[in-house]
Amino acid sequence: MKHVAVMSFTASIGLMAIFAVDFIDMIFISMLGNAALAAAIGYAGTVMFFTTSIAIGFSIAAGALVAKAIGRGENEAAREHATTVMAVGLISALITLAIVFYFRGAVLSLLGASGETFDLAIRFLNIVLPSMPIMMAAIIASALLRAHGDAKRPMYATLAAGAVNAILDPILIFGLDLGLDGAAIATVLARITLLITALYPAFTRYNAFALVDPSHLKRDIARVASIAIPAVLANIATPVGSALVTRELARYGTDAVAGMAIIGRLTPVAFAVIFALSGAIGPIIGQNFGAGYHDRVKETFKDGTIFALVYVLFVSLVLYLSQDFIIAGFNATGDTATLIMLFCGPLALSYFFNGYIFVGNAAFNNLGHPFYSTAVNWGRHTIGTWPLIVAGGAIAGASGVLIGQAIGGVVFALISGLLSRKVLNNPQRAVSEETTWSQQRWQLLHHRKR
Repeated sequence: MKHVAVMSFTASIGLMAIFAVDFIDMIFISMLGNAALAAAIGYAGTVMFFTTSIAIGFSIAAGALVAKAIGRGENEAAREHATTVMAVGLISALITLAIVFYFRGAVLSLLGASGETFDLAIRFLNIVLPSMPIMMAAIIASALLRAHGDAKRPMYATLAAGAVNAILDPILIFGLDLGLDGAAIATVLARITLLITALYPAFTRYNAFALVDPSHLKRDIARVASIAIPAVLANIATPVGSALVTRELARYGTDAVAGMAIIGRLTPVAFAVIFALSGAIGPIIGQNFGAGYHDRVKETFKDGTIFALVYVLFVSLVLYLSQDFIIAGFNATGDTATLIMLFCGPLALSYFFNGYIFVGNAAFNNLGHPFYSTAVNWGRHTIGTWPLIVAGGAIAGASGVLIGQAIGGVVFALISGLLSRKVLNNPQRAVSEETTWSQQRWQLLHHRKR
């Protein structure tokens, strides 16, 4: 439990620094008195969420492969995996960037953006989207540090990035009167800071990268793809679900979309520890699994679940007591204020079920069943979202949309729990696959040395 808590809190402090600045961005933009600006960030944020989710998928592959190799004592294999994931991730980032940038207008229209809000969202994306490869490399580097058991340096990296963003935001938004463009520029500079501060210790302290032998490159790419593809697919399900919710809320006007945009910035600040949980306990599961300590794997899963429950209960109470201050801080009225009150009330408690899904995903990705994560996440954000938000909207308007989304999370958390029990109680197949691959690889290395 101590290991879970330390890894989760240190990872979440860094995440919270980044998300807190996004939260402050939204406060500054709200001060400008134009609801279209807040709505534009909401629409643009959905598109950016998609690109960031792809990067997180590759970071999951990096963490799982490197942590298990370290657990087995195969340090050279860990370095080769790190290099392969970084190379494949950057290539994927460039391809994704080209596709998303070309279709950005069509995507925003599909989400429901129009008029001034559409134009503002395009401007924001034009500045931020080209930095996707930078974000990809930074997130992978942070995952590599955690795979080596280093909780502090990824935290320092994200704190540094958050500090840069926090300092530049008021200067660019108000001091230089750049408004929304200033917030976008500050985001890009923060991403560059994150890359430098995460990549430097990966190189200098852990020598995390190595040239991959061409004879092993195909096998390494296959290993990366076996985790990265389902992890990416699992992660992009989240922005797909977010897009469905945003589009449904667009039916109820700009105030409803602005309310969702504020909640979208408030959520990762309040629940940063929950969002960090999967990435934090993944290396713990991976290293113990690689070392053959299956009882510790089960204990990590149990402690992660208890940790999520206690944390969500505490934060939900804080949000409930703070809702009036939050509404006043954003000058929220109408549907915007109603949605904030709903989030700070009963819906906050539903994030335990999201946390339970995150813990399950960590187990799936590190125990040889990454496609379970894909199935759970896509189910949760498609059939567990769309029918329920449509029904909720028909019954209770904009509030019903968010209630329907929360109900879907409960259903798929139960499904994730059943699959997790199956994986935790039957580790032999994954163990056999890992052992077979490891033996084959090191036989080849031994033959090469001879």
